[in-house]
Amino acid sequence: MSAVIGILLGLLVLFRVVGRQVTGSLVTQRSLFLMPGILLCVGLLSTSSAVHTASTGEIAFLALDCVLLIGFGFARGASIRLTQTDEGLFQKGTAMTLVLWLVTIALRVGTSFASAALWPHNSFSQATLALTIGVTIAAQNAVIYRRSQALRIPFAVDRA
Repeated sequence: MSAVIGILLGLLVLFRVVGRQVTGSLVTQRSLFLMPGILLCVGLLSTSSAVHTASTGEIAFLALDCVLLIGFGFARGASIRLTQTDEGLFQKGTAMTLVLWLVTIALRVGTSFASAALWPHNSFSQATLALTIGVTIAAQNAVIYRRSQALRIPFAVDRA
C-alpha cells in the first residue's frame, strides 16, 4: 500500500470515528468490534509482511507507540459520555474527547515522522498504520464496553 493511500485511508477512518463521537451515536456490539477488528487484522497482515525488514529499534519503537496509543484510547473511552435512550446505549464525545483525539493524531503523525527520520530506508512504519489506528480504537471501545456493562445499559440493536 502506498504511503498516500495509507494516510488517506487512515484519515477517512479517523474522520468517521471522530465525527460519530462528536455528533453522538448509538452504540451496538457491531460498532464496538467491527472497525477495530478489521483494522487490527489488516494491520497485523501488513505488519507481518514487513516485519522481516524491520530492525529491533523499529519494533521497539512500534511497541512504545502502541503503548502510548492504548493509553490515549483508554483516556478517550473514559471521557465519552454514555447515556441510555429508548433505543439503547448512546455515546457522545466531550470536549476532552476531542482534545484527546487531536493529541492522538498528533502523536501518530509525530511518530511517523520520527520513524522516517530514524530509519529513512525502511517502510515498516507505513505498514503499521492500520495496526496502530486499530489498537487505539480497540482500547477506546474496550473502555466503552466495560463502562456500559458497569452501568447496565443495553447496547442499541444493530439495524444492518
